[in-house]
Amino acid sequence: MSWLHISPDSDFSLQNLPFGIFHTGDAQPRAGMAIGGHIVDLVAAAEAGLFGKRRFFKKIFTQATLNDFIALGKPVTNRIRRKVREWLEQPTTPENALQLLVDRQTAIMLMPIRVPNYTDFYSSIEHATNVGKMFRPDNPLLPNWRWMPIGYHGRASSIVVSGTPIRRPKGQILVPGGQPDTPIFGPSRQLDFELELAFVIGKESTLGEPITAENAEEHIFGLVLFNDWSARDIQRWEYVPLGPFLGKNFGSSISPWIVPLEALKPYRVKGPKQTPPPLDYLKTRGLKNLDISLSVTLTSSNDSVPTLVSRSNTKYLYWNMAQQLAHHTVNGCNVQVGDLLASGTISGPTPDSYGSMLELTWGGRNPITLNDGTTRPFLQDGDVLTMHAWAGEEGEKVGFGSVEGEVLGAIE
Repeated sequence: MSWLHISPDSDFSLQNLPFGIFHTGDAQPRAGMAIGGHIVDLVAAAEAGLFGKRRFFKKIFTQATLNDFIALGKPVTNRIRRKVREWLEQPTTPENALQLLVDRQTAIMLMPIRVPNYTDFYSSIEHATNVGKMFRPDNPLLPNWRWMPIGYHGRASSIVVSGTPIRRPKGQILVPGGQPDTPIFGPSRQLDFELELAFVIGKESTLGEPITAENAEEHIFGLVLFNDWSARDIQRWEYVPLGPFLGKNFGSSISPWIVPLEALKPYRVKGPKQTPPPLDYLKTRGLKNLDISLSVTLTSSNDSVPTLVSRSNTKYLYWNMAQQLAHHTVNGCNVQVGDLLASGTISGPTPDSYGSMLELTWGGRNPITLNDGTTRPFLQDGDVLTMHAWAGEEGEKVGFGSVEGEVLGAIE
């Protein structure tokens, strides 16, 4: 219970208290924590002495990103969450309530972290199998897929916060009916989304020293909702032999709120059975998957009513976060605070749970119909794509808010 009214359907319950960076029109970024329809201004809370060490925490919370705060370690970051929750659970409204709270509707959300490095995995067996069936029907799942978390290093500089428009990329594409193996240059005709979660590294590691699966969560600060925009036609032509490049690096969108790993503890579940059993360095014990509901809506420029196009859940992921991080570093690769490691597209077992247009329309052959009657094999200019993610039920939801982006036309 709290003296502050928190709507039962809010993503930001007392059980959540995620971290973000915002300003209120003064262009002065500062750290905050979402609670219901408000933000706890952590700079004001530091000035009020809520955490002790006023000058130290005021300096930390006036940074443009959360990296320095995250680097303080979980004993500190968890204590800050605990102090804020104690403040919110006082029996009566505290005198400094107005000074510490900001209306979330008036806040402008910024990138919560500086991302030094970004890696994208391919951890959904449903997604990998679906894509394989389209392009390799006789051999949809390659032999190495069940042995290790497949991934590639993406582009950190083009990761943007929710609300940032995404420009349709240009590149080399093969045109149906054109000359075989002879591309044209132009805007992507198969722009897509990928429904993902990503985890934020909160503790750096030493070059040459792997992070074990057992100790992986010591290095994971929290999670964000993630949309890895993809140009399927550009990707299809370029990805052999070295993998994704221009088809992926033009933009990825993240939620402005980072949900601490500790807030998701009640929603741990057992993952799918892994066959064959993973090699020793990838073996994990206990509940390592998360029961997080996911949804995707698409709104056309002609209609204000969003169309629900997908519902999925992170519990379906074949490879869990601990395994992803253990594999990422088993060769001695080091990680840095703020690094993002994304799950890859999260698809479920049924067609309505697929996490990309590529799957939902089966390569564009079965376009989806929107509320306004128009159809989509892939995304069009003017479309607004919105993702949501949440764990738990009303009254105690641990949510991520949304990730939203409008598709802009290609530069002439």
